[in-house]
Amino acid sequence: MGVAIGLIEVKSIARGLMVADGCLKAAPVEVKIRTTCPGKSLIVISGEIGAVASAVEHGVKIGGVTVVDSLILGNLHPDVLTALAGAAPGVAAGALGVLETFSVTAAIRAADTAAKAAVVQLLDIRPAFGLGGKGVVIIGGGVAAVQAAVEAASRPLKEEGELVDAVVIPGPHPGVWEQLV
Repeated sequence: MGVAIGLIEVKSIARGLMVADGCLKAAPVEVKIRTTCPGKSLIVISGEIGAVASAVEHGVKIGGVTVVDSLILGNLHPDVLTALAGAAPGVAAGALGVLETFSVTAAIRAADTAAKAAVVQLLDIRPAFGLGGKGVVIIGGGVAAVQAAVEAASRPLKEEGELVDAVVIPGPHPGVWEQLV
């Protein structure tokens, strides 16, 4: 059974700490709190699916009207947490895919979809810090695989109005790769 992840995006840093506390008290989960722009909190909850679902449900109640979005992903692709932590190894060859979303939860969901759709490497998930509340997913790999991953992740984002932009850059200049590592 894979790891599940839950996300709660809250408009307040103070309320974010309260939500995180409630999640930890509600179920046996791990919680990480990230401050995002503009002055929001992202509570990342991981563990078994039942515990994560319980913690998210409890956290959303505590967050009330300050909750921007929430999400539960079961059977999370193993590269998502590594990329979210900014610890994914970089590549300097192949194609580069970039998905830009209107929310952090949409970016994380897109990263999971992209990683499951094709053999690509999740290079980074940038959650809203300095991005005005947006999220960015950066993937690398062969041109066809990156194209397939970007298309698979873009489709639901477009339908939900969460996609800002999505691009595939075949064989980016080395100067672009340098900016990403």
